[in-house]
Amino acid sequence: MYQPLHCIALRTIKYNDKHSILSVYSLELGRLAFLVPAGNGREANRRRALLMPLSIFECVANIKPNTELHTMRDVKVTMPLHGIHAHPLKGAVALFIADLLNSVLRESQRDDATFAFLNDAILRFDALSEGIANFHLCFLYRLGRFIGIEPDVSTYREGCVFDMQDGCFRTTPPLHKKFLNTDDAKVVALLSRITFENMRFYKFNRNQRNDLLDKILEYYTIHYSSLSQLQSLDVLRCLFV
Repeated sequence: MYQPLHCIALRTIKYNDKHSILSVYSLELGRLAFLVPAGNGREANRRRALLMPLSIFECVANIKPNTELHTMRDVKVTMPLHGIHAHPLKGAVALFIADLLNSVLRESQRDDATFAFLNDAILRFDALSEGIANFHLCFLYRLGRFIGIEPDVSTYREGCVFDMQDGCFRTTPPLHKKFLNTDDAKVVALLSRITFENMRFYKFNRNQRNDLLDKILEYYTIHYSSLSQLQSLDVLRCLFV
């Protein structure tokens, strides 16, 4: 059955000499995978350029029941992301974010709120001129709400530890070892106030930013074990001073 879709491109991997597999997150059907032309032909190159990580596009998809790989036609970019794809630093951050989303967005069902958040965040990032170095930290924290792992900051009190397994603050350490000490827990509470509007005011050096990223990813990995190997992570660590 052919169906119009609004999609966000996540990851492309080689399938065979003629095709690649494109993973997307769609407004209408959630997570999907498509066979797309590979090779060096004009059409393949054009389509590959349209479907770079985080590209927002429309298509008409041939969705077949009980099939994991679908096909599509009439691909059209909804909003060209010149600010991301022409900017080396933004491009590297986009690759990391798409890599992470490819691991955590697994539901094959409609979720308007998640798609709206992703669409808004991508467009904000494309237009961003300040705070680029903090975007991924803000994005990861805000994404937690939509994938069900947002920390419960209402439980924070001075001197608490952060229980990463249950996503809440505690006055005493839990019996397991998946928790942050009082200093790091305070940083989690501070980070809960970061937004796309104010992230430029958060002043971190590279070591501080990477330490924050490590802690956020440790938290994510507890809930999403597939995040243990993000291919784009090492590049991201080296980007900003």
